[in-house]
Amino acid sequence: MVALAQHISAAPGFVVHKVIGSKADAPAIHAARELGLKTTVVEFGDNFEQDLANALEGSDWICLAGFLRLLPESIVNKWDHRILNIHPALLPKFGGKGMYGIHVHEAVIAAGESESGCTVHYVTKNYDEGDVIRQDRCPVLPEDSPEALATRVLALEHRTYFAALKEVAHGSRY
Repeated sequence: MVALAQHISAAPGFVVHKVIGSKADAPAIHAARELGLKTTVVEFGDNFEQDLANALEGSDWICLAGFLRLLPESIVNKWDHRILNIHPALLPKFGGKGMYGIHVHEAVIAAGESESGCTVHYVTKNYDEGDVIRQDRCPVLPEDSPEALATRVLALEHRTYFAALKEVAHGSRY
């Protein structure tokens, strides 16, 4: 989130409308406040769907970063092809429920893959199944630990997410 917000802040025509988190003490909320960004907390509960819809009003794009739940279908439908997510693997491999963070990199290494990377994709009602917008790749080295691979993939994610957002926002991908 921080890397994406920094790219957006430096780009003409782009503005971070707000950062939304599910807990007031979430690291992303704290980091966003340190960057001077507007934040909103929408806690999971009975009114989550409506509260999230209200919080999203006025936004052109939704960029998920570290959001590990499925979005309500009404949100996905309303924002069709305007919700992006980044995944730390080359989808369709190593995606789906439970495939996040270090678990992804452990699975990539266990499968003996020679390359990994990250994928920016549109969000649908299912985990990691939306159309791919952009993928960037890096090698999986024989001596890689999951943590070493995660570090290399994260560096890719930091530049890939904004590049993908620029593509879709300027209409070159839909």
